Formats: sequence, C-alpha cells, structure tokens
Amino acid sequence: MSHSTAGTEPAKPPPEDDHAFFGHPRGLMTLSGLEVWERFSFLGMQAILVLFFADTVRDGGMGMDPGTAASVSAAYGTLVYLVSVAGGWLADRILGSYRAVLYGGILIACGHYSMAVPTDAMTWVGLGLISAGTGLLKPNVASMVGKLYRTDDERRDAGFALYYMGINIGAFAGPLITGWLGDHVSWHWGFSAAAVGMTLGLIQYVAGRRHLAGRKRAAEFALAPDAMRRAVRLIIGGAVVVAAVATALALAGWLTMDRFVDVLTVISVIAPIVYFVVMFRSPRVTAEERGRLRPYIVLFLGSVVFNFILFQAYSTMMLLASTNARTEILGFTFPASWYASALGAFEVALAPVVAAVWAKMGPRQPHASNKIAFGVILGGLSFLLMVLPTSGHADDTYRMAAWWIVGSYLLLGLGDILLETSGMSATTKLAPKAFASQTMALWFLSLALANGIQAQIVKLYGEVSNPAYFGVNGAIAVAAGVAMIAAAPWLKRTMHPVH
Repeated sequence: MSHSTAGTEPAKPPPEDDHAFFGHPRGLMTLSGLEVWERFSFLGMQAILVLFFADTVRDGGMGMDPGTAASVSAAYGTLVYLVSVAGGWLADRILGSYRAVLYGGILIACGHYSMAVPTDAMTWVGLGLISAGTGLLKPNVASMVGKLYRTDDERRDAGFALYYMGINIGAFAGPLITGWLGDHVSWHWGFSAAAVGMTLGLIQYVAGRRHLAGRKRAAEFALAPDAMRRAVRLIIGGAVVVAAVATALALAGWLTMDRFVDVLTVISVIAPIVYFVVMFRSPRVTAEERGRLRPYIVLFLGSVVFNFILFQAYSTMMLLASTNARTEILGFTFPASWYASALGAFEVALAPVVAAVWAKMGPRQPHASNKIAFGVILGGLSFLLMVLPTSGHADDTYRMAAWWIVGSYLLLGLGDILLETSGMSATTKLAPKAFASQTMALWFLSLALANGIQAQIVKLYGEVSNPAYFGVNGAIAVAAGVAMIAAAPWLKRTMHPVH
C-alpha cells in the first residue's frame, strides 16, 4: 500500500496553497527559498573565483594573468549552462523534476565542499561537480515554477519576478560572506561558506516538497524501462570515456587550458543550433508550437547579448574593481568582491517594484519581447557608463569613485529583472509540451553561448584600452535591443496568444 501511494503521489499541491504566498502558490516560497541558497553559493563563489584565479600563488591564488583568469571563469560558466541540456532531458525522461533538482543540489554542495580543500586538483574537481549539479538544478527548478500557474494566469510574470527576487537575495548575501572570508581569511574559507549555503537550501527544499507541482516520482515523459536502462548505461559509459580521453589528452600536453576554453566556446555555438533543429523537426511538436518557436529564437538571441554583459559583472568588472576602483565608502573599507553584492541588492529592491507594476497593469503591460529588449538596452548602457570614469588617464594607476561601478550595476540589475523574468516566463509559455524542461534548458543554453562568447572576448581585457573595451561591447548591446524593438510587431503576431 505504501509503495502504491508513493508511486501515485499527486502532481499538484493542496488547493489551499494557490494564494497562500503573497497571492501566489505556496510552492513559490519553497522554490524561491531554494534559489536563495543556490545563488548564495553559486554567485558567492563566482564573485571571488576570478580574483582567486588572478591572485598570486604566494597569496593563495592560482597566479593567472587577468585576461586568462576572466576567460577561464567564463569557460566554467559555459560548462555550467551547457550541462543544463542534459539536466532538462534527464528530468523529462528519467528522473522527474523534483529528483533532478534534489540530486543537482547535492552535487553542487559536494562541489563547494571540494573547493574548500586548498589544492588545485580539488578546485577543478569541485568546479566539475558544481557544473553537473547546476545543470540538473537550474532548468528544472524554473520549470517547476512555471507548473505552479496556468498558461493564461496573469500572475505568472509577477510570480517569476518574486522568484527572481529570491534569487537575488542570495546574489546579494553570497558575495558579502564569501568575499569577506576570501579577503580576510583565505579563498578556500569563502568556498566553504558557499558549501554551507547550498546545504541549507537542500534542507528547506525537502521540507517544503508537498507544496510543489510536478513532484511525482516518475518523469513526465519517461522512457520505456528497456530504453531507460540503455540510456543510463550510455550516460555512464559516455561520461567515463570523455573523462578518460580528456585526461589522456591533458597528460599528452594537447588539451591545454586555452584549448579547453576554445572547445567549450565551439560547443556553446553548435549546441543551441542543433537543439533548435531537433525541436523544429520533432514529430511530437505540433505546427502551432513550431510557429511559436520562431519568435523564440529572437528572444534567445536577446538573452545572449544581455548575458554577455551581465556575466562580466563577475569577471572583467571584478578585475576592474580590484585594480581601479576605490574600496571604501564614508570611511568604511570593503573587499572588491562586495561590488557584486550591489547587483543583487538592486535586484532585491527593484524586483517587487517591477512585479507590482506588472500586476497593476495586467493585460496593458508591455509585450514580453519589449521587456526583453528594454533589458538588453539597459545592459548596454551599463557598459557605456564605464567609458566615462576609465577615459582620460595617463596611466593605469587611477582609482574611480565607487559610485561609478554601483551605477553601472543599477542599470544592469534593472535590465536583468526585465529580461530574465520575462524570458523565463515566456519560455514556459512557448515551450512545446514534449520538451517542457528541455526548452527551459534551451533558455539556459543562451547563457552558455553568452559565456562562450565572453570566454573569447575577455581575452582582450587589458590588451585594449578600457574605454574601447566597455564602449564597443556596450554599443553593440544597445543596437541589439533597438533592433528587437523594431521587430516587435512581428514578434507580437507570431507569439500570439502569449503576451
């Protein structure tokens, strides 16, 4: 009897949950709480990772030059989001969303604990585990948020804004703790704090599981038993082969760090192209769903452009802050990594405002494509702003006021709220039913592509002048946002009835 009950556990939360969390389903609180701690750990570590790479070996770092440090950090981000494709497929076909998120969180925690060990080998092991875990967790937890609402529920965008506010509470708190520990104790103590944060997130996720939709044991589109066993064998065998080949090439001296970064960039370009082709050609995708995938390509590219800028908040902007920005305000001195918390703070403060505005406007709110376009433009402006304080200096010893970077992060934070919440919400609406979790993974592939491009472009950081670097990248982003606004009539027509 107990086995039967577990196997037929309902996919929907209790009916009284529907408006229990600020007018939203109670499950939103559980998933937002998980993301608070996942982002605390991930972005807390990300804020100090590039500084750890660039710090001298004598001071506990890895001794990379700034351009290489930024490139390797971006390559790690590329790997994280590339793995999200496998995470979405595993949830849809084998694990189910609930278990995919749970196992992903466990891998992330183990990865952070590994990075707490002060050896280079454990650093790379930890980054590998975090990449695998985030690939399982990120696309599926976002899909679980979408399952809390009907497709025509006007609370969806506001719900994703609240969910994103939870993400940014973690983004705000993480760098404060890890940055202080990294600056005052050691980098590996900062990584330890990230590990504790992810552990706390797992505890509250399991405790609140009864309020979640889609928490069935079985995957929604599960493979047949024989096919599932074959798939598991192929996955395990493939992972072993890839690890063995990579190890052999590294020992032979062919797979250098630069080549590994280049390989990831190439994969980040090829993967979304292949994935779109598969979905367009799948017999399980209806003609109506296929029609809505076409405008989604434009949203995808908008995400790539914006996130190319956003992710540099944790690479080139961190390096700029550590060398050319003042690290004191009103007499209080702080670690350079704390600038990353400003981004989270602005998003925490602005997310409920944006959510309230969308809720008040109801059906009169801007179309999703325009929200994304505005976000892209704000991202570009955040880089264009940095042209001013980095211009007109005779050498590289200047120190800009803290408010320049804070102002840049204000623009970037508002743009992030507009783009990511609308993008994730639109993805759950436009997704073909047979590719639900995997289409969310496709949205995260836009983040992989943004990181893949970043891994190449940031190599120019320090090679060209800072005004040229930030000015050209910012101008390209603004132009892309304007082009999306120009395409708005076509996007509205082809995305209908999605608003």
